[in-house]
Amino acid sequence: MTSEAPLLELVDLTRHFPTRNAFGRRTGWLRAVDGVSLSVWPRETVGLVGESGCGKSTLGKTAIGIYAPTAGEIWFLGREIGRLPARERRKVAREVQYVYQDPGASLDPRWKIGRSLHEPLQIHTALSRSGRDTEVRAMLQAVGLPDAHLDLYPHELSGGQQRRVGLARILTLRPRLIILDEPTSGLDVSVQASVLKLFRRLQEAFALTYLLISHDLGVVRAMCQRVAVMYLGKLVEVGESARLFAAPRHPYTQSLLAAVPSLTGPRSTRMLSLEGEPPNPRDIPSGCRFRTRCPLAQDVCAAAEPALRAVDGQLVACHLA
Repeated sequence: MTSEAPLLELVDLTRHFPTRNAFGRRTGWLRAVDGVSLSVWPRETVGLVGESGCGKSTLGKTAIGIYAPTAGEIWFLGREIGRLPARERRKVAREVQYVYQDPGASLDPRWKIGRSLHEPLQIHTALSRSGRDTEVRAMLQAVGLPDAHLDLYPHELSGGQQRRVGLARILTLRPRLIILDEPTSGLDVSVQASVLKLFRRLQEAFALTYLLISHDLGVVRAMCQRVAVMYLGKLVEVGESARLFAAPRHPYTQSLLAAVPSLTGPRSTRMLSLEGEPPNPRDIPSGCRFRTRCPLAQDVCAAAEPALRAVDGQLVACHLA
């Protein structure tokens, strides 16, 4: 963090989805994101981790406007953008971009790569054809691909090349913030390393800020200055990466790290094994959401939901921390 104001600030952000029966009547709510507050500073990389279904991707998609928030606020560059009209939101979209887990999802299989890279510039800028072509070639070079790829179709590219094209497409708009959703999923280890190196180089070259959503703790540890741990729609721990990996305070964070002991080596903190499945997000337990799987749970854990509070330089939502 720096003395600058946050680039992105989420305040009690909530996104609930209605659940319906066979007749289409609402029967309840799926609380995918349930009151999350998080700040992201310029030019930093913040990791968002947790098990599948914890709400990580929903949080990212709500922050960028793919989903409308149920409640709460989304501040970007000091402006609340959560409920902007479509025309105003379109202006913000240039500066906040989302990289999907499936890189091919943003590429029309019927279009050559050149047309896919021109499209965002046609929508968001007044550049001439030659101006767009110059920008497209510059961004393709920035991600390490030759001009010859402009005449290829998405299916002719490898997974790593598709990710690079997806980044080039986003970079043509010169965004400030990029949300990376499982950016190395499905890649070989060697390709993962080259993609992560590319992310770092682009961050330096274009002054980018990343919110990196991942279940791969090795990637998060290598890339992120800060880490936010999410469980059942809530943040349970937030802290500097080195400190959080060395001395996690929340039992859930300890459990996640215990599942990959080779990442950190011996610890002084007692580590807990993670057992069972997360509760149904349609039926959240009372009190602490992790208590049904936590071997340290006590009566107070069922009685009241813990708030994030400062503990040894980290934010931890645990009565026992």
